[in-house]
Amino acid sequence: MLKLTEKLCGLYGPSGLEDEVRDAIIGEIKPYCEELYTDKVGNLFAFKKGKKHADKPVLFAAHMDEVGFMLQYISDDGYLYFDTIGGIDSSVIGGRRMVIGENRLLGVVASKAVHLQKASERGVCLPVDEMYIDIGCITKEEAKKYVSVGDCGVFVPNFEKFGDGFIKSKAIDDRFGCAVLCTMIKEEREYDTVFAFTVCEEVGCRGAVSASFALRPSVAVVIEGTTAGDLPGVSEARRACAVGEGAVLSVMDGGTVYDRELFDKAVSLAKANGVKYQVKNTVTGGNDSRSFQTGAEGARVMAISAPVRYIHSASNVAKESDLTEVLNLARLVADNGKEL
Repeated sequence: MLKLTEKLCGLYGPSGLEDEVRDAIIGEIKPYCEELYTDKVGNLFAFKKGKKHADKPVLFAAHMDEVGFMLQYISDDGYLYFDTIGGIDSSVIGGRRMVIGENRLLGVVASKAVHLQKASERGVCLPVDEMYIDIGCITKEEAKKYVSVGDCGVFVPNFEKFGDGFIKSKAIDDRFGCAVLCTMIKEEREYDTVFAFTVCEEVGCRGAVSASFALRPSVAVVIEGTTAGDLPGVSEARRACAVGEGAVLSVMDGGTVYDRELFDKAVSLAKANGVKYQVKNTVTGGNDSRSFQTGAEGARVMAISAPVRYIHSASNVAKESDLTEVLNLARLVADNGKEL
C-alpha cells in the first residue's frame, strides 16, 4: 500500500482535474471489480463482489483531488499571479516549487529577498493576491507561449521516507485514502462492497454530493487524512490527534456529527483486534462525510482518518504505521458490514 501511496501522491490532480489520478486507479483495480464506471462529474465508482451478498452494501469513499493553484493574470514582465484551490495557508506557499498545466511546467513562488525588504515588510507573510510565480520568462508574450489564465498547478512531487517510519509528500491527503481503497478492492471481501473515489472534496465536498444521490448508501465510511496537532506550543487539549498513535475516529467535526453506533462499533472492532486507534478531540475540519450524511436520503457515516502534520502544504507528514492501522480498521469494518 505504501508503494501505491507514493505513486498516487506523485500524480497531478487539483480539484476538477483528477483525470491522471483516476486513470491510475482504474489501472490498479480494473481486474478486481465486477463493475467500474465514472459519473458526469468525474467520480469513479467500483463494485466489489464479496463472498456473501449484501442487500445494502457499505460504501467506502476517498477523494482523488488535492489542493492547488489557478493562474489569474500574467504580468507584463512574465510573472504569474494566482489564487488557491482549496484551503492553503499563505505561509506555506512562499518559495515553493510547483508544476503547472498539461505540460507540467516548473514554476517557483517568488518573494523579495530580505535585504531588499523595507523594515515594515520583514517577517510579514504576504497575502496570496500579492504573491506571484516565476517561470523563467521576462515578458508576457513569452510566458503566454507556455501558460494561460485558468491553468492550474500543484506542489512539485516530493515523496520521501525519513526518520523512524515517517513519510513526507504533497497530497497524502487523500491519496493514501485512495491507496487504502485500492488495496481493499484487490483483496477478497466478506460482503459485497461499493467504493467511491470522489472529486472536488477540497472545494466543498462537491463530488460526494453527486455520489450520495447516485449510490444512496445506507452506510458510508470515509477514509481521509486529518490535521495532527502534536507540535510544540500546541496544548494537548487542542492537538486533535497525534502522529504515531494510530487510526483516528471522529465523533464530530466542522461538517458532520458522526453516527454514534458506527463510532462505537469501530472502537469495539479496534479493541478486539488489536488495532491502534485514537479519538479526534477537537471539532475542526471536515470531509466528504457531510455530503453523504446530508445528500439524497442521508446516510449513516463514519470517518477513519490518518493523522497528518502540515496538511494542505507541500510537505504533509504521516507515519507508515498509522496508514497501516487505517487499512486494518477499514478491513474490519468492511467485513463486519452486516452488523453495521
